[in-house]
Amino acid sequence: MIRPDGKLSHDIHPGEKAPQDECGVFGVWAPGEDVATLSYFGLYALQHRGQESAGIATSNGERISVYKDLGLVSQVFDETILGTLRGHMAIGHCRYATTGATTWANAQPTLGSTPHGTVSLAHNGNLTNSADLYDRLIDKSGFPSAGEVAQGNTTDTALVTSLLAEHPHDSLEEAAIELLPTLKGAFCLTFMDETTLYAARDAYGVRPLVLGRLERGWVVASETAALDIVGATFVRDVEPGEFIAIDEDGLRSRRFAEATPAGCVFEHVYLSRPDAVINGRAVYESRVEMGRQLAREHRVEADLVMPTPESGVPAAIGYAEESGIPYGNGLVKNAYVGRTFIQPTQTMRQMGIKLKLNPLRTVVEGKRLVVVDDSIVRGNTQRALVRMLREAGAAEVHVRISSPPVKWPCFYGIDFASRAELIANGMTVEEIGASMGADSLGYISEDGMIAATQQPREKLCTACFTGNYPIELPDADRLGKNLFDAHRSSRSAKRPVDRRPGTSSTDGSTSTSGMTRTAERQMVRGSSCDPGPDSDLESLVLPEDRTDTDQ
Repeated sequence: MIRPDGKLSHDIHPGEKAPQDECGVFGVWAPGEDVATLSYFGLYALQHRGQESAGIATSNGERISVYKDLGLVSQVFDETILGTLRGHMAIGHCRYATTGATTWANAQPTLGSTPHGTVSLAHNGNLTNSADLYDRLIDKSGFPSAGEVAQGNTTDTALVTSLLAEHPHDSLEEAAIELLPTLKGAFCLTFMDETTLYAARDAYGVRPLVLGRLERGWVVASETAALDIVGATFVRDVEPGEFIAIDEDGLRSRRFAEATPAGCVFEHVYLSRPDAVINGRAVYESRVEMGRQLAREHRVEADLVMPTPESGVPAAIGYAEESGIPYGNGLVKNAYVGRTFIQPTQTMRQMGIKLKLNPLRTVVEGKRLVVVDDSIVRGNTQRALVRMLREAGAAEVHVRISSPPVKWPCFYGIDFASRAELIANGMTVEEIGASMGADSLGYISEDGMIAATQQPREKLCTACFTGNYPIELPDADRLGKNLFDAHRSSRSAKRPVDRRPGTSSTDGSTSTSGMTRTAERQMVRGSSCDPGPDSDLESLVLPEDRTDTDQ
């Protein structure tokens, strides 16, 4: 993906980003432990799920403190910052945007004021009824004059936070039990008030969420790898439709919806770390078995099996084992290029993929190669790889993909290209292979992929391959990544002009309380939610991501 600021990213090909998950979430309740540092390491293990922003919220029983900023976990936090986040419980979040622009305002955890205290919330997934929830918020309280929505947050997470904050119940727990059944789509939530840690997973269990035990506490996280890094013992998966509360009285579980499992199969293919375990199945073993099945279905005479670094490694190992063709590394990946803060020159851009990958000529020259990758989106990455390998002297290049053709977008938390951009729509497998310059192309079958996961077909979501969406989708005009931004702008335009002294009478650039955006930012800085040192770097935001009030 080309960054808005033009700087280099981790993506192998600048015009072709891999499918991205929305976020990683983490929560810990552990009196006597350094919960901020535990959250930091937990988020570090979940960094692959989101690289745009990171944040941690802690509670000492009386006050919630939040620190968040744009950037990687290691860039946002240091020992000094972590030292200020004191308490006995914490939640953490690393974000990749599938709703709302990449701005500081949209970073998580969110913060909101409730009738009984404060709520802080982190979310992984994607809600499909955001437009309905926004209408509900407007009908309930009018145009928001307080909270994250009023401060410019345009995510479905902010909507949930606002709806949780404005409730008539005696506790946040009761408010959550009433709200959760009305949320549609995919969601894994970790949230808290001053005294209690909460977690919830949608009734379909689209995104993973696991529960772990510390010696003196509990941990919830998006993947088991985060439990491992903080020394927690895996207990179980959080069940679809389950709500968990953890406080000084221990852990209690309630069900807010009947479980109808439809876990995302792409978690097994690509999204989760290889060392994760999903529903009792090791992700690494699933991917290796996908490679074995791929070799059974699409065997070819060749001299070397090699992966596309790094996502294709397990499947390539499986392909080599099943086919008997030697495994080797034919490409070297530059591990540091995505972390540069230097603006690349036009000459560097023209080098394209060579900035990130370089072939081992002595390994590939004169060889018949099988190149294994996890998926094809637009085909740009594979096309560049095939060309590079041929320039390095490869005699033949056979591409093998450990997932079926991606033909449909995801509305449950994966950022795919649009259906029109997906190369598998409108082209046969042979035509795709020819367009990439490959000698042959083979995709694993849907049945072969599902069998490798060892999960029942009826308990998996395969919508991106089949177009069969387990969760009903709204009309097209109420669905999309930046829907809330547009919806907000539309409702803002219809809002009556406030003529009170101290408020704007023309452009809506001030809040309903009469504060300028600068004053609002100062107010936020003075609260327990610190915007961090780079909160003013709005040059990173694309023009189309800005609402009228941002300009």
